[in-house]
Amino acid sequence: MRRAGARRFQDGPRARFPLRLVLVTVAAVSALVTQFLMHNSGPLPEVSLQNIIKPRPAATIAGVASVIDGDTIEIHGRRVRFNGIDAPESRQYCDDAKGFEYPCGRRSAEALDKFLAASRPVQCAFVAWDRYGRFVGNCTRADGADVAAWMVGQGQALDWPKYSNGAYAAPQARAQAAKLGLWVGNFQAPWDWRAQHNHVQAPSAPTFALGSGNAGCNIKGNISAEGERIYHVPGQKYYGVTVINLAKGERWFCSEAEAVAAGWRKFKL
Repeated sequence: MRRAGARRFQDGPRARFPLRLVLVTVAAVSALVTQFLMHNSGPLPEVSLQNIIKPRPAATIAGVASVIDGDTIEIHGRRVRFNGIDAPESRQYCDDAKGFEYPCGRRSAEALDKFLAASRPVQCAFVAWDRYGRFVGNCTRADGADVAAWMVGQGQALDWPKYSNGAYAAPQARAQAAKLGLWVGNFQAPWDWRAQHNHVQAPSAPTFALGSGNAGCNIKGNISAEGERIYHVPGQKYYGVTVINLAKGERWFCSEAEAVAAGWRKFKL
């Protein structure tokens, strides 16, 4: 049998008042939402997952670098793009002092490879991510030499004002006055060459790579036009001009025994 007090608590004014308050509140909120949607009927802003999920950048990345081209290296599997400069594309040709074409993109990469090899490892401070997901950084050799400044100062890359704000204008002016590197003849700025050739070089598929991912792995496993696998060791006649095309199946070896075991033979000269 129910008590009278309990019935008054459940059915009386104290129970009905909160229910009215809830209903009024819900109605008011609904009206406000409807009014907001009526005045803001445009499409909702597009949200890109790529813009939300960004890899957390390391402050610096350091290690022995593989050279991808004149402005891009790879350290521990991470592509690193030099900040503020642009080097000739790997397929780009320029004119020398006599008007003859030469592979300026390859020359730029070779110059960078030799420069980095003289003082390892390289260290890069993070600046930004580019549209390909590459780490864009300011890089220095172990001895503190600024890599981008050296490349521009040797005429192997250009100051890119769009990103550098003229940071490398001075070394570029000196290189131009001394007719170093690209400045010895005629060339297109890399950004103009890419636009003319509708060319975007995929970071995941470089045309060639110089250097090795590990110190001491400097034996070049090259595949000839006839499909023969030949390796070159430092000091051999064509070692310096042999370029490794990773996409073609060429590779680096850490020892001659490793190269022989993989099916390569030593270059005879």
